[in-house]
Amino acid sequence: MNSIKRIRVLVVAIVLIVSVLLFNHTIEVEVKAESIEADIFVEKVQGLDEDFIKGVDVSSILALEESNVKFYNEAGAEQDIFTTLADSGVNYVRVRVWNDPYDANGNGYGGGNNDVAQAIEIGKRATANGMKLLVDFHYSDFWADPGKQQTPKDWEGYNLEEKKTALYQYTKDSLQKIIDAGIDIGMVQIGNESNNAMAGETGWPAMSELFNEGSKAVREIDEKILVALHFTNPETAGRYNTIAQELDTNQVDYDIFASSYYPFWHGTLENLTSVLKNVVDNYDKQVMVAETSYTYTEADGDGHGNTAPQGSGQTINYPVSVQGQATAIRDVFEAIANVGEAGIGVFYWEPAWIPVGDPDNIDLEQNKQLWEEYGSGWATSYASEYDPEDAGEWFGGSAVDNQALFDFQGNPLASLNIFKYVDTGAVASLKIDQIKNISLTFTFGEEIVFPDTVTATYNDGSEQPVDVTWNQEQLDQAIENGEGSYIIEGTVNGGHTVQADLLIQPENFVINNSFEESDTSMWEITFPNGVSSHAAIKENRSNSRTGDYSLDFWFDSPVDFEVKQTITGLEPGFYNLSMFIQGGDAETSDMQLFANTSEEMLTTDTYVDGWVNWVESELTDILVTDGTITIGATIKANAGAWGTLDDFHLQKVGDYQVEQPQKPTDPAPEPTPEAPIDGSDNDEETDETEEEQSNENADSTDSEKDEASDNEVDQSTQESEDTEESNETSGEKLPATATNQFNWIMIGIAFILIGLFSIVLIKKRKTE
Repeated sequence: MNSIKRIRVLVVAIVLIVSVLLFNHTIEVEVKAESIEADIFVEKVQGLDEDFIKGVDVSSILALEESNVKFYNEAGAEQDIFTTLADSGVNYVRVRVWNDPYDANGNGYGGGNNDVAQAIEIGKRATANGMKLLVDFHYSDFWADPGKQQTPKDWEGYNLEEKKTALYQYTKDSLQKIIDAGIDIGMVQIGNESNNAMAGETGWPAMSELFNEGSKAVREIDEKILVALHFTNPETAGRYNTIAQELDTNQVDYDIFASSYYPFWHGTLENLTSVLKNVVDNYDKQVMVAETSYTYTEADGDGHGNTAPQGSGQTINYPVSVQGQATAIRDVFEAIANVGEAGIGVFYWEPAWIPVGDPDNIDLEQNKQLWEEYGSGWATSYASEYDPEDAGEWFGGSAVDNQALFDFQGNPLASLNIFKYVDTGAVASLKIDQIKNISLTFTFGEEIVFPDTVTATYNDGSEQPVDVTWNQEQLDQAIENGEGSYIIEGTVNGGHTVQADLLIQPENFVINNSFEESDTSMWEITFPNGVSSHAAIKENRSNSRTGDYSLDFWFDSPVDFEVKQTITGLEPGFYNLSMFIQGGDAETSDMQLFANTSEEMLTTDTYVDGWVNWVESELTDILVTDGTITIGATIKANAGAWGTLDDFHLQKVGDYQVEQPQKPTDPAPEPTPEAPIDGSDNDEETDETEEEQSNENADSTDSEKDEASDNEVDQSTQESEDTEESNETSGEKLPATATNQFNWIMIGIAFILIGLFSIVLIKKRKTE
């Protein structure tokens, strides 16, 4: 009986196992069957409901169309871009609104010249294609971001109470005009990237009052419209928690905590999910990404230059390709979905801001005329009256044409369909998408060895090593030239290319100088008593000068810390120390690079000058005699200041010989006077010498009075110096007869006398 039971149990187990396998296989088949054949790979994002926002910000579109920019569908036919967007899965359109982006003569500031009238035209076309509208009030006459939150011209001179009244009325009137035009408003944004100011007001109490005036206007227009507040820099530790706490403390009425997230600037997606989930869990708000984008090419289509990719200060984790762009967007969707039900959407920023003019034959002067006339560039020269330090200096075209979801001619890229593919997934033929360039650093004199393989990234996201052949001539030339930076080109089978950035540098005695190694025990970071830790070594490529790590600091109280490292075993000599720093919001600061040795304590001032504007500070000719030096930096600044330190460098620049104490020398023995060669009395010769010297001095005095005799004076002086030097060498003052010339005369006379004596002697013998 027991045997029968065992058999039954075994049969049931087998059936269950087979059922599970079949079930999993069925799910896998269904998933694969659901994926769409496409030109790009896209992994389906789990957890997206039907209402998940898949939005785009196309605020510049009207100005572009006025500049004769055209857009096409996938079949190559010209088509209203709003129809193309809707066909690609977009369900929401965001439009920025400036109060008065025009000068007194009606010239637009650029960036789309986006006032309420422009918002109405864009909103009509969005609604006609079944998409909702997000109205993004900047409460400024031009761009508002963490670096600038200027008061609109019409509100200039207003106090806080007057601004509150003006903001409330402006918001309410503007929304009513848009709604009266038949536009479906789903959301309103009160302020844009309002990290530390809005409409010229700073401080959370004042800002919160303005937020509430905008929110009140929206609620009175339509309670169903969602109210969003928009911030940025989620990568900065503690920032979003502090902001959310301030909003809660000041009882701000809003629904959505919105964040900008650009992968090349704003840290990891895991961090984005974490900081937004914290807002959801602690303050019961919905969250979304209001702006994101990624680059698909390094090319520039209009002659203005692009924000990404840059050589440093940016995280380019995805290939710069259409596939890389699609994957980057897809992953932002997943990061918001991972927050949970409170994660409601993602907006892609300016996917249609492509070049004006002919991108294949760029005519910069013609493009400038179009930007100035229609406002289709990011700023016109007319904006200088309102924003002289930024727009007034850098006005021009599109800095994001290589981040669009259309190519330079207006054709949709495969990545535009990401708004559909996140729901279904997509598959494509496997191929190499990009080969990562490499960076190699060697110390001068060290053997330079290049790798035999480099990493290729395929369009499905996988990575494999591939063989590479390096340009040996370039490498040999770099080795011969020595210290410096070089680019060495490489080729891979299939026609793909790669490059190595080679740095040959002097020996650096700072251990873990760029904070890349996991062991950071050599660095000591200290804070004053009672001050919380607010500086640490963190992974964030966008805030690092080299590599992935840097020393990061930010504090909502005054910044105050020291970082240092003690280095031992150095050879005596002179050394140079340098360091790089970047950051911002430091209105008052006391920042210094320092070096302490047994000989001296040296410091030099440094400062932060904006994001990724790396400031190098240096101390030179530091004397080290006992082999030990302590290097580091002290950073003090106002509350809210932030930044990173990176790339400390200590190199030897000169030798130093330790002076040995000299032994006292024995006094020279007294010289024994020698008789004159001619047998004359020594005292007489001395008298003659003194008399001659007296005569020479008298002659010299007369010559100084007579300019015609200058050369004779110089010659006499030189002969006198030569005589004194000769006397010092022998240790006594020699008589005037003790000279080579006198000696040769005396020898000659002696030979003559000997000759005469010999002749006389010979004649005498002959006579005998």
